[in-house]
Parts: sequence; C-alpha cells; structure tokens
Amino acid sequence: MNATTGVSDVDPIKVSVIGSRLEAISKEIGQTMLRTSRSPIFSEARDFVTGIFDHRLRLLAQTAYIPVLMGALPFALESIAKEYADDIHEGDVFILNDPYHGNNHPPDITIAKPVFADGAIQFWSVSKGHHADVGGGGVVGYNPAARTVWEECVRIPPAKLVDKGKRNKSLWDFILLNVRMPWLVEADLECQIGACTIGERSLRALIRKYGLPVLRGAADQILDASERQARAALRDLPNGVYRAESFIDHDGIDKAKRIGVRLTLTISDEAIHFDWSESDPQASGYVNSTLANTVSASFQALFLTICADVKYNEGALRALSVTAREGTVLHAREPAPVSCCTVSASQAIVEAIWLALAQAVPERVYAGWGRWLAPATMGLNPRTNRLFGDIHFMGKSGAGATHGLDGWDHVGPSFCGGSLRAPDPELHELIDPYTVLQYEYWQDSAGPGRWRGGLGTIYRWRVEADGIMAVNFGGGVNDETRPFGLAGGQRSPVSELLVRRRGGGEAERIDAESFFTLNQGDEVELRVTGGGGYGDPLARDRAQVADDITDGVVSLAEARRAYGWDPKGAST
Repeated sequence: MNATTGVSDVDPIKVSVIGSRLEAISKEIGQTMLRTSRSPIFSEARDFVTGIFDHRLRLLAQTAYIPVLMGALPFALESIAKEYADDIHEGDVFILNDPYHGNNHPPDITIAKPVFADGAIQFWSVSKGHHADVGGGGVVGYNPAARTVWEECVRIPPAKLVDKGKRNKSLWDFILLNVRMPWLVEADLECQIGACTIGERSLRALIRKYGLPVLRGAADQILDASERQARAALRDLPNGVYRAESFIDHDGIDKAKRIGVRLTLTISDEAIHFDWSESDPQASGYVNSTLANTVSASFQALFLTICADVKYNEGALRALSVTAREGTVLHAREPAPVSCCTVSASQAIVEAIWLALAQAVPERVYAGWGRWLAPATMGLNPRTNRLFGDIHFMGKSGAGATHGLDGWDHVGPSFCGGSLRAPDPELHELIDPYTVLQYEYWQDSAGPGRWRGGLGTIYRWRVEADGIMAVNFGGGVNDETRPFGLAGGQRSPVSELLVRRRGGGEAERIDAESFFTLNQGDEVELRVTGGGGYGDPLARDRAQVADDITDGVVSLAEARRAYGWDPKGAST
C-alpha cells in the first residue's frame, strides 16, 4: 500500500461505491448552487456545471447542467494550478473568467477550491456558471459590437478570491466596482464558494472513511473503466476519414457573411480525432471560439450520441483528441471577441460532427436540433428600482429525430444536451418587468420525416418598463443554418424574433447577434424552431400522422404537403 500511488487492487464493489459517492458530491455542489443562488440564470435555468478533480487534475466526476461548459473545465483548472503552482494553501479559493486562460467565454466564472489532507492537495472542488454581468459593453455578457475581448468583460486571470481563508478584499472590490449589479454578482460568487466548500467538506469525509491510498487506487480504476467503456463504444465504428461542414449565421459585424466550420473526423480503431483546421479565419465579431470551448463542444457531440452511456470523466476522454489551427474561428487568437462561442460556435461544431458521423453510422446520430435564439435583456425594473439582467430561456428548440424515434419537443439546443431548464413563467414575471402573453408549442416547426423532429416554441411577452437594452443572440435565422434532415428527412423552418412596438405598425424582425431597445408596451414574439426529420416523410406511419394532426403538432396543410396526407388517411 502506497499513499502516493494508491492501492492497485481495490475491491471492485468498493470502487463502484466510491465512484457513486464522487458523483453524488458533484451533484451536491450543484444542488447547493441551485438553492443558494440569487440570479435566475443559476437558480432557474441551471446555467452552470460542477466537477471533482483529483490531485493530478484529472476529472473524476461531474454534473453537467450545461454540458458544453464541462469539457473546458480541465483547461481552467490547469491554468489556475500552473499560475499558482507553489502558492496554493488550505483555505484558498480561486477565480477565473478569462477565455484565454482556459475558460469558455467571459460570463462563465470558474471557482475552484483545493481540498487538503495530510498537508497536500488531494482533490479540487470546482464550479463554473454564467453570471448576470461581467462588465464590458454587452448585455448579460453578450456584446455583438465587440471587436476585442476587452469590450466584452472585465478579464479575470487565475486569481485568489479567498487567500488562506481570508477574503481578498482588493480583488472583490475591483470585480464588484466593474459590474452593473454588484449585489447580484457578489451573492452568486458567494453561492459558488459555498457550494465548493460543501464539496470540500464531503470530500474530506470521504478521505476519513476510506483513506488516501484506497481513494487514489479507486480513482485510477474508475478512470480506466471509463476509458474501456469509451473505446468499446467506438469499436464498432467503421475506420475512415469523414468530412463535413456547417455554418455560423454571421458574426454580428458582417451580417451577410456565413462563417464556415469544417471538420475532418478520423476514426481509427478505438479512437476519434477531430480536426477543425480548415475552418474559416477568425471573425471580427464575438462568435469566435477558444480552443477550450472547441474541445468541449466536440466532446459534447460524441457524448450525446456514440458515447451516451459512457461516464464523462478524464478516462473516457483519453480516446478523443482535437486540433484546430490558431487564427481560425475555432481557435481564435487573443484578443478576438468570443462571448458567443458557447452558443453560435458550439452548435455549429455539434452539427458538423453529427453530419460526419452520419456518413459512418447514420442510425446512431440525430438530425439537426433547433439552434438557440433568444434575447438577453437588462434594464431598470420599476417594481424594485434596481437593475435586472436575465436571459429568456423559455424559448427552447426541438431536438432532431433519429432512426426509430421522433425528436424531443421543447428540449433546447444541442450544446445543452437536453438539460437546459425553462424557468417558471410566473417566477419570470415576478423577477423581471414582463408579462407573458403566449407560451406554447409552435405548430409545423418540426422537420418532417418518417420520424419527425421535436417541436419548437412560441414565446410572447409584453414589456412593462422603458429603456431596456437587449441582445438577440444565437442563430438558425438563415436558410443555411436551419436544422438539417437525415436519410431523406426534411429541415425545419428558420427561427425569428419579432418586436411589435406599442404604437402599432408592422412587426420588426430582429436579426441574430444584434442590439435592440425595448420600451413599455412593446410586445416581443420569439419563435424557436424544432428539429430536423429523419427518413422519408411519406414512409411515416399513417396513425402517427393522424395523431399529429389531432394534437395540433402538424396542420392539415403541412400534412398534405410533407406527408402526402388526404382526409381519408391515405398517401397521395
């Protein structure tokens, strides 16, 4: 038995128990955040992730409420550990939001707390979440006019927010002075710290129960088992090189230019390599991706499909590798703006991977999911006489169909993997100055197919305050970026955001990656599309078509057009 290397032959049942306990601790961190946060972005939408790392910075367990954030978490922790290699002490808490130090995008602030035992770091308790404001010129962290990262945020490199148990007042003061809602940001930072402290407490209890040698040996076996699971999942894929491309709508600066995301995917025995080197040069606007985000989105696409039953940890990731040429849109060179990378770039990455995999194993991937499109808004709430900042998470898209199954309705974009939570509309009205007027499935938004896509959403609300600044961010508003169909399935319609001003007149269509202003009495209508279809629509079971018509999923006109439906239920 060696306290440094760990026991090599821990009982498999004990390994399983320890693995489950590590996962439970990660969930415990997340549940603490849900119950103690102040921002609805945390408490309602669950826009955060949590993770447990060991002393070697290996991801052991995670809770990926927003999965695209997860794969970048190791980059952030490695940046912290490298910066403070000889200056990490018990009671320290680290903070990071800079995208060029391993973060996805600036609004997602990483908080990491080392867990000590026997005078050394044994684990890390980590969380990362989207804050309501990080300074800069944007709205809730999104600035489509930014030409550099400095216009998007206050950049926080790896730093000590708490030093040996004592709050670093100078850093706290600096951060809170540079955000518009300091009371909210402070509360949510304290929420993250508290959650990581709960994780620290539980990890110390685990150390006391099992001892370090057993825990280290169990960690090795947990990761090795996940690697075997991942390679087994990849084993049946046909070796080969597969190429695909998808597009980002535009960068918010040149709105006529689609931005190409190009993939060369190589399957070699029990491993996959994602090469993004042929993607377009980095953009002027904020849709660029950091390498950490590109890696994370690449992994996300696989864990939603081929590796869906594999535990997401460092072991599983050993079978995967990613390259992207610096200076391209998927590996932007500092100081390019990147605040929309988790959305615009990530969903294009996922789509390209699924299109490539569809050439190899078409029955194991999805048709395109509806892309994210929704506004972030910020302004003065007349009920509280305080600023508010929020994202309209209610407008969730539909998932793409797959072989044998219709897509899920109202599930959200691919980079969230179905785990995005739509806030309670009544709570939304209570917190923000809005009145919800309509919230329902969007008829005919599902891509037709033998198996149809999931339905998207219509979400309409009235504004109850003046001078609200808003950003419509995301995509799927152009023909080239509509969700794709597979195996003869059809695409779903484009998404759109419409504003009807209080004085009447024609509705104004707000493009993606655009600022706009809202005033009292304005009505906003968000139509977020459904997923693409799979298989020939004419082959869809007639009883299913009839049910869709009865349920209002498909209009009679669309049933005739797409499914060859006639009133007697026969194909035409």
